[in-house]
Amino acid sequence: MIEEKITDMNIGGVVIFTKSLFIFLLLDVYLRGSYAVNSMEVEQHLEMGKKLLAAGQLAEALQHYHSAVDGDPNNYLTYFRRATVFLAMGKSKSALPDLTKVIELKPDFTAARIQRANVLLKQGKLDDAEKDFKSVIERGPNDEALSQLNAIAELRRDISEAYMYFEHGQLPTAVDILGRVIEKCPWDPSLHETRAECYIQMGEYYKAISDIRPTTSLRSDNRPAFYKMSDLYYKLGEAEESLIQIRECLKLDPDDKQCQPHYKKVKKLVKQINAAQEAKVNGQYDECLNKAKQFMKTEPNEEFYQLKGQGYLCHCNAKGGHIQEALRICNRLLNKNPENVEALMDRAEAYLASEKWEEAINDFQKALNMEEGNRRAQEGLNKAQKLLKQSQKKDYYKILGVKRTARKKEILKAYRKLAAIWHPDKYDGDDKAKAEKMFIDIAAAKEVLTDPEKRQKFDNGEDPLDPEQQQHGGGGPFWHEGFNPFGGGGFKFKFNFN
Repeated sequence: MIEEKITDMNIGGVVIFTKSLFIFLLLDVYLRGSYAVNSMEVEQHLEMGKKLLAAGQLAEALQHYHSAVDGDPNNYLTYFRRATVFLAMGKSKSALPDLTKVIELKPDFTAARIQRANVLLKQGKLDDAEKDFKSVIERGPNDEALSQLNAIAELRRDISEAYMYFEHGQLPTAVDILGRVIEKCPWDPSLHETRAECYIQMGEYYKAISDIRPTTSLRSDNRPAFYKMSDLYYKLGEAEESLIQIRECLKLDPDDKQCQPHYKKVKKLVKQINAAQEAKVNGQYDECLNKAKQFMKTEPNEEFYQLKGQGYLCHCNAKGGHIQEALRICNRLLNKNPENVEALMDRAEAYLASEKWEEAINDFQKALNMEEGNRRAQEGLNKAQKLLKQSQKKDYYKILGVKRTARKKEILKAYRKLAAIWHPDKYDGDDKAKAEKMFIDIAAAKEVLTDPEKRQKFDNGEDPLDPEQQQHGGGGPFWHEGFNPFGGGGFKFKFNFN
């Protein structure tokens, strides 16, 4: 409608000029209105960012500063505030471009230049930091800038000395000096890497890992750092953690030529160790022995895994009844490390199976002295002491002449053989009283050793037919719980071998 009215003025070329002018005026009004709206929104974002920053809600504050920068890309204060949030979040790499932008927009903004210089100093970029501090001093006296320039001069001397000591193998001195430097330049990956190398050569792998870890974020795509940590954890015997670190390397490049073969090896080893542990826990001792031998074969060169494998062999041989082999391997382990508590307890159990009560007591006591309150050691010690006491009285295994590992079939066979000799009705000798006593003992042994519950009690050092131990009153030592080898009518009864 407006354009039509202007056209109706019918003044030739002036009409065209009037249209252009009108459009320009409309655009100017629109832009002024938009700028007013944008300016208001920017102020709101800045205010919200300030409040959230003060409340410690850094991520939320950062979002508002992003919006403020988008709304007013020429406001140096907006960049400066966003840089402050980045630094508070530990993102110095992101803060640096913002501080540089501030200085481009306002070269005389001293606070931004000092802030950038401090970031550069922490990154170990001493030359760039020095330029910024000097630029500040050129504009006027500044105590902070002067102090940091002096610090840079001292840092250069320390770094030079640290590398000299490192090259000459004086590692502890190099570590001490690098420690001072890293306090001032914590974001310089090369300093951490050098100190880590010192620690590796000193055999302090955990400290080396602590220095390598931050370099994974200080350097982009730092696959060598993840490989190095994985390798160190592997040497420390922490295969699970080694696997975690090498997977981080492969996230950056699944085909990394260094990480890929290491990953396959560690993964295989972890699987075999876990299988040995599972078999051990489930009482599958032959399977435990097989899996332990497998992972010892997978990693024959690292002593930790050889010792770990021997630990499984010591334990699972002892539990699986391979007593002589258990003693041989347990002794080898304890010769290398006399304070290996698990090996002591495993050897003690092998001694129990060998009926070497005093040796078992000695090992359990040693383990308990090393780890006060160790439940397995305490229970083993109690059991060994009971068995020693029991051995000085009545031993049902010896009565039947069978091993402690004998199965029920062997026990019954031994019983029948002895019963045929000593049953009072079958005994050919003159000493009937001796025959009666022998048969009572034989029958008692069969009663205890063929009953799983009673046998377990006896194996734990408790005589299930002893009334004192069972707290039963009256009667002879075996005439309770229905046990009577003569059936209650003297000796004249039909004897059978069942």
